[in-house]
Formats: sequence, C-alpha cells, structure tokens
Amino acid sequence: MEGDHKGFRVTENDLKFEWKTEHTNNRDYDLASKAFKLVSGFKSSTWLQNFNCSYAYISKIELPSKNLTGIISWSYLKNMSNLEVLDLSGNSLQGKIPTWLWSSTTLLGINLSRNKFGGSIITGSKNTSFSSIQNLNLSHNRFTNWVQLSTFSNLKSLDLSHNNLGTTLLYSFRNLSNLQHLDLSSCNLKGTIKPVTSLHSLLYLDLSNNTLTGTFPSDFPPLETLNLLNISFNNFTFNNYSSFLISKEFKRFGKSAFIKAGNNSEEYSKTPSFPQPRVEKQAIHHHKHKPKHKTLIIALSSASSLALVLLLLFVFTIYKRKKERCKRAKWEINKPVAHGMMEKSSGPFVFETESGSTWMVELKEPSSAPVVMFEKPLMKLNFRDLIIATSHFGKDSQLAEGTSAPVYRAVLCGELHVAIKVLEYARDVDRDDCVAMFVDLSKLKHPNLLPLAGYCIAGKEKLVLYEYLANGDLGRWLHELPTGDTNVEDWTSDTWEIQNSHVNDGPPEKMGWLTRHRIAVGIARGLAYLHHAGSKPVVHGHLIASNILLADDFEPRISDFGLRVDLNPNYGTEADVYCFGVILMELLTGKVGTTETVAETRKAVRDGHSVRVLGEKLELVDDMAKEMVESLRVAYLCTAESTQKRPTMQQVLGLLKDIR
Repeated sequence: MEGDHKGFRVTENDLKFEWKTEHTNNRDYDLASKAFKLVSGFKSSTWLQNFNCSYAYISKIELPSKNLTGIISWSYLKNMSNLEVLDLSGNSLQGKIPTWLWSSTTLLGINLSRNKFGGSIITGSKNTSFSSIQNLNLSHNRFTNWVQLSTFSNLKSLDLSHNNLGTTLLYSFRNLSNLQHLDLSSCNLKGTIKPVTSLHSLLYLDLSNNTLTGTFPSDFPPLETLNLLNISFNNFTFNNYSSFLISKEFKRFGKSAFIKAGNNSEEYSKTPSFPQPRVEKQAIHHHKHKPKHKTLIIALSSASSLALVLLLLFVFTIYKRKKERCKRAKWEINKPVAHGMMEKSSGPFVFETESGSTWMVELKEPSSAPVVMFEKPLMKLNFRDLIIATSHFGKDSQLAEGTSAPVYRAVLCGELHVAIKVLEYARDVDRDDCVAMFVDLSKLKHPNLLPLAGYCIAGKEKLVLYEYLANGDLGRWLHELPTGDTNVEDWTSDTWEIQNSHVNDGPPEKMGWLTRHRIAVGIARGLAYLHHAGSKPVVHGHLIASNILLADDFEPRISDFGLRVDLNPNYGTEADVYCFGVILMELLTGKVGTTETVAETRKAVRDGHSVRVLGEKLELVDDMAKEMVESLRVAYLCTAESTQKRPTMQQVLGLLKDIR
C-alpha cells in the first residue's frame, strides 16, 4: 500500500516553465526573457535553469504568487506561437492588456487574477478572429470596462469578479454556449440580468454584490443544472416571496445565496428578534399622586430583593447542573425522547437548522421510510425513530452545519451512538443510484476510514449514518480548543505546548508534534487506500479538517468520502492530494487552511524560511523542528499549482513515514 515514492524529491525549487521537446531553436527562451525583462523579481537564469534552449519550446508559463512587480513587454509573448497556458496570478503586475491576447489561437487558459492590471478589457470585436481560450480569470484587478464576448465560443470558465466594470451586462453572452462557470460578483454592474438567460450550460453562477435587476427565476438561466448560485445584494424582484422561502430553489442554494437579493426580500435579510411584550393601553393606570405609604415602599423593596435572590439561586442551579453534565462526558450525546413527544405524527416535515435554513421531508407516514444498517441488518428502524432520537432534528441535537449538509447526533436503540448527515446535494439523485453508491461505500474498510453505518431515504432526502466519535473532529481540536466555545468544562490544566508521550503509552491528550505526525500518517494511509486499493480510485471530493474524526486513541478516521455526487468531472485524486496538503499545513502551522495560509506557507518553503510559519504551540526541539520542516515540504509538493507535479498518496505516505 505504501508504494514506491521514488522520483518525488522534496525540493524548494519549483519548475516555472513547462516545455515540450521539438527540434527548433532557443527563440521561445529569448522571447520569454525579454517579455519579463522589466519585471522586478524575475530572474531568467534561475527560473529557466531546467529549460533546454536548443530543443524545446515553451507551452506553459506558470508564475503564480512569485512577488513579481512591474510591466510586462507583451509584444514578445505575442510571437510565442506554442503558448497554451499563461498563469501570472497573485503578483503585483500593472499595465493594460493588449487586444491581441484575447484573439490567440493557441492559448487555452489565462489567469491574471490578483494583480493591478487596469483599463478596459477588450474581449473581442467584429474584426477579432476566433479565440481558443477556454478558461479566463481576471478577478481582483482594476479593470474599468469590457467590450464584446462574441468570439469566445470555447470559453468554459469566466471570472471577472472584484473589478470596477461599472457597466451593464453584454448581450453577446448568447454566443457562449459552452460556458459553465461565471463569476461577476463585486463588479459594480447595473441593469438587467436577461443577457445571461441563454447560458444553458452553466454549473456555477455568482452575481452577488452588484445592482442588477430582473425577475427571479424567469430572467435567469435554467436553475436545474446549477450546482452553485449566489445573487445576494442586488435589486432583483421575487414573485410571491413568501412562497419562494419554502421553494426547492431556496432549499437547494441556501439562505446566504439570497441575502438582500431584492427590494422585496428585505424582511428575509433582517436578523430575527424576539417579540417584545405588548402593553395594553387599558392596563396602564395613571395616578395624579405618587404612593406615600412606607409600608408599600418596604413591601416593594422586599419583593425586589426576594426576586433577586431567587434569580441568583436559579442561575446557580443551572450552572451546577451544566457543570455536572460536563464532568460526565466531554461531548454530550442526546438521549432519545419518548415516542409520545413527536411534534407531528404525519408529514410533510420541516426542520430548521442552527443557521436558520430549512430542509423538508415530503413524506406523509414517517415509519414508511426504513433505516438500513449495514452491520446490524436485523435492526428495525425507520425515519420516525430518527426524528424521535434527534428531538425532531432539533438544534440541540445538531453537531455541525458545514458547506454541504447539517449533521445531527442521536442514540438509537441498544445505546447505539450515531451521527446522522443530511445529504442536501443528493435530493435530485435517483434513489437506486444512491442505494448502489451507499452499498459500495459500506464495503470500504480501513482503520483510518469511518465507514458508512447505514442510510435512510425519506422522500427526496438522503440521510447517512456514521458511528459517533466523542473526540470530535480535527478542525475543532486544532482551531477551537481550548480557547474556543466548547462544552468542555475545564481546560486550565491542559497545555498543548507540552509534548505528549508516545501514543501507545496512553491517550494523547495534547496535540504535540508526535501526535500531529501520527494523525498526518493516518490520514495519508486512509486516502491512499481510497485511491489505490480498488479497481478504480474513490475520490473523497471534500477533504477538510472537519471531515477528519478522532477516535479515543486519536487515530484519525476519514469521513464523508465518496458521497459528492455533484463533483466536477475533472475533479480527480490530484484534488484530494491538494486538500491533504492543506490539512498537513494546518497541522504544522496551526492556522486554518485558507488560500492565504497556503500561499504564505508555500512562499516560506520556497524561500527557505519554513521554521517561521510553524505553529506557536509546537515545541521547536532541533530534531523535531527538522521533521516538521521536512513535512512542510511534503505539503508544498501536494499543493503544487500544476496537478501533474503533485505526488500520489502512496508516495506522500512513503515520504511522511521516512521522516520519522
């Protein structure tokens, strides 16, 4: 399983240009050097040291986040006839983009995001020839206008977000029949949304933070094929907004997609408040004279003092009970309520999550939807039992509400502790297809996987059941405890700075380097099993720290694998490797794995300053510091921009095991 990891050497030098061998001269090398001659931070002698000038031409220029500043001499790049990919994202480059770039017949991908480019985006005209560009990202720049899109018939992804375009949408959108990803958020766009109506291939649409108008959903592209929609902070009109709040579109895309989306959605965007007690006019008695009797004053004072004492006693009692509960268990598990306490005996059933969003089960009789338990097939459970065990899927039972679905905890018959996840993104997936997927996933067994314990299909809702692990998830341990808001009573004696003993000598209650390395190796083992054990790889699709559960001995167990039915067809095992690299960075830096954290960590590794980004809670003993630096370099490999440069999980596992 560990496999051979030869060929992947941990290095601080990243390949800057990809090239193909062909009998030609060093013309492309000279052109690239001249194009970046005026760019500060570019050193051709270093960044092109692997380039064979005599027998190669440049097909890709990939220089993301390299601290480049200045102006590019674009005319030299125009003569590079084999250039297919241009990635200069995350720098401080300036100037205008020449018109000829958009009419290139060889360029397939352009990423100039997060720079200081400005002026107009001249994206084609009647005199512009056919363009081969498929992916165009110009987000987070200073562009002020755009003109035409008619020649981009091959365009699949367009991101112009966070520019000051300050104009209306272009009717030439109708020619972009292949467009799947469109992000125009925060562009200061005005006018009607109708030009995008013809984009029937869209999977992703973000129009948030503009002043666009139109009627939802009639003026929009078909919503059935969209995986993501965000139209918040605009001026759209909703027909019958109260009905929309319980519509399938609202449930599918979530509350945040529609915050302040239009003039008749203001009520929706407001923060709910508790009703204030109403004072009836008739109940107010006006007196011309204030009470003068001392006995009345004494009585009122005594009553106030008694009320205060009773309130303090009540608060103390509540605190004492909560303290006792915390002593019994770090992670409280709800006990099932009595059968007579079901809120409704027949459906449909509507459940509200902590965030205020809702999900609904269109099922008249809850007992008609069975719960299938793989390891205990003789258990007779149904959706009604799940409702009871979770107190009607109440907020007190909710464990989390991640990017994909709410998760609840419950105790089923026989003291079976489970976590129940609602797969909101699988509502429209065929029932038989879901059952086949659940059965296949239940057969995947590995010490570092949290297998599917069972499932329930109630109407269109698909719920999956897992074993409940009391230690919680890795994200909480890394970023919330002990300073976060938890139900753990007393952390005053716990200090993560103290290195734990070897995990076999007792429960590792501290998150020192030895434990973190063991967790990283365990995750790598589980992911390598998913990618390489079967006849075809199983892609996790959503590997984040909150999907890594910790057993009693802190052995990591990967959950939620293989359930992403809405994955992009191009999402493969390489994307999982990238996500693993992000988690490894979280373990080593102690920071949440954001885009900024990844960029900062990769830069530190490249510059030879890895020690500077190691977490403050990790003890930097010489030998251990070296191990952590080597592990950061493994994370660097995993998060390479180019998917071809990333190692397999077998190779990652070998590298991590070699470190200790």
